[in-house]
Amino acid sequence: MKQIIILGGGRVGSAMAHDLSKNYSVTVVDINKILLQKLKKKNQRLQIITQNLSDLEKIQKLIKPYDVVVCAVPGFMGFQTLKTIIQAKKHVVDISFFPENALELNDLAIKNKVTALVDFGVAPGLGNILFGHYDQTMDIDSYECYVGGLPKKKELPFEYKAPFSPIDVIEEYIRPARIFANSKIVTKEALTELETISFDQTGDLEAFNTDGLRSLLYTMSHVPNMIEKTLRYPGHVQKIQLLKDIGFFDQKIRTVNNQNYTPLEITADILKEKWFLKDKEQEFTVMRIIMNDKNKKVQIDLYDEYDHSTDTTSMARTTGYTCTAGVNLVINNLFTDYGIFPPEIIGQKHECYNFIIQYLEERNIILETKTN
Repeated sequence: MKQIIILGGGRVGSAMAHDLSKNYSVTVVDINKILLQKLKKKNQRLQIITQNLSDLEKIQKLIKPYDVVVCAVPGFMGFQTLKTIIQAKKHVVDISFFPENALELNDLAIKNKVTALVDFGVAPGLGNILFGHYDQTMDIDSYECYVGGLPKKKELPFEYKAPFSPIDVIEEYIRPARIFANSKIVTKEALTELETISFDQTGDLEAFNTDGLRSLLYTMSHVPNMIEKTLRYPGHVQKIQLLKDIGFFDQKIRTVNNQNYTPLEITADILKEKWFLKDKEQEFTVMRIIMNDKNKKVQIDLYDEYDHSTDTTSMARTTGYTCTAGVNLVINNLFTDYGIFPPEIIGQKHECYNFIIQYLEERNIILETKTN
């Protein structure tokens, strides 16, 4: 039986572990021993290892026996962890969504004969796959992606719960947003250019600029206009902007009573409690992709809810199962090229695209497509 190791056992890592353990031997590595014990209790097929994932030398030794590595570490650790995996000559599917440009590791991956699928989540991820696929049959002149994960129950003041680390969410709110306008990269402040997007299942949501295009800025630069915006309940941005303006997201070290800290560290720690998504708490993930050419408009909507049958959040499902679809492509030699491959490149390959969409449909992740 082929062996897979997952670095990171949070909500998404756990969902991927359960999914992949149906057909493979799966080991999950995390620093949180209690989390791993709960995971093992729920699924005896899994192997668990308690390990600090920031110790890259140990990680390089740890992954040696495995056929494929899944990298699901926090974003600030992602680039160096991915580099370490490639240096160890291991195929990898990555969903750490680090701020650095993964394509910088392409030469290293080719040299070490490694297949590395990166950003293989929902957005970036599934949205990119759809874009890459339709780019083969349309002369697309504009691409829009609107995406967000939200709790069903609104709780003031933020009406938001984070399905992953609050520090990664805050990073979305403070990192300048790169969009593509008239065939040029344009940088705008995050949280800007609010607009209202409506879905039948959710009503009105507010959309705002975040730095979500990532690899698309380079791989799809033939498309003159591209944006990605994050979705939240109306009013959320105003509250986040206030925190940002006051300085709660600053990273400059301050000293109070001989204790050094950054406002960002304190804010993230507070919001970790405020934004904590409780077990079995109802939530949903929503995404809209719009692609236009001179002749038609294609709109693809995704709406997914918490899965009661498996106690899996929608964000873990949509992110995790896209990733495990990618793992299956690699481990079963359905995709064998060496290098760094963002999702849009995989979406351009007809067989890979069909496999991923069918894989998601089998897990009741359904896309609704409208063409005008």
